[in-house]
Amino acid sequence: MGNDALSLNPQSGDFHLSVHGSDWLWAAFCVFALSLLVVVFLDLRRPRGTRLFHQIAIIVLTVATLAYFSMASGLGGAPVTVEFRDNGLTRPTREIWFARFIQWFFTFPLLLLELLLSTGLSLSDIFTTIFMAMVVVIAGLVGAFVVSTYKWGYFTFGMAALFYIWYVLLWHAPHTTFAEGGKLRTGYLLSASYFSFLLILYPIAWGCSEGGNVISVTSEMVWYGVLDILAGPVFIFLFLFNLRSVDYETFQLSSGKYTDTSATHPAPHPTEKTPPAGTAGNV
Repeated sequence: MGNDALSLNPQSGDFHLSVHGSDWLWAAFCVFALSLLVVVFLDLRRPRGTRLFHQIAIIVLTVATLAYFSMASGLGGAPVTVEFRDNGLTRPTREIWFARFIQWFFTFPLLLLELLLSTGLSLSDIFTTIFMAMVVVIAGLVGAFVVSTYKWGYFTFGMAALFYIWYVLLWHAPHTTFAEGGKLRTGYLLSASYFSFLLILYPIAWGCSEGGNVISVTSEMVWYGVLDILAGPVFIFLFLFNLRSVDYETFQLSSGKYTDTSATHPAPHPTEKTPPAGTAGNV
């Protein structure tokens, strides 16, 4: 049976997703879904209290899997009039895939969180970096839906936020104190350099697709899909592999704590006074 997703969900816009593009998105969906199952399996093999990084990865892959299912089905896009017109049409439109930006709004900050939790950065620095990641995604989304040249103003704001993220990843974080010294620092530098390089390619893709309407929607899907796989499953497995022999206690993170509801609460000490009825909780 062929791929009839676009027949069931007709596309709109002069520049829209093709069947071959949908085929590619289904393949990418399978990569994300399989990676999700692998990480869930690895997570269940770890003892409680050492699952934080795996569980962040599970959230990232779950969101990405859902997003790619939507886009492969031809859902999650809307036509927008393009700024640059090269096909002779008066006001041509291009499908803008907001499902992808919703995905990035969750996954980009979480990937940064996973990476920066392995450093000695303060929580305030980490939260600021996460906020800047949200700015990058929102600026890209709003700019994609702006018809006029003002879209490049949003692109500029997004790039400014991205430069801050690069500064944190490649300069500020490496100069902090790492829990296990050289071994953890080396793994972080490898992961951060790899991730930072991928971040260079995303704004280029935006400028050629949503921004400048230079490439087709199908080419856009292939470009972003490759980047998302490299920044998602490949990065996650690389990062988790670098942490495989690190003692989780060195991170000083409490993860996986749970309450045993079958345990009985100890009775109050005989010398303790029981508060009169009706006064408990009025403090």
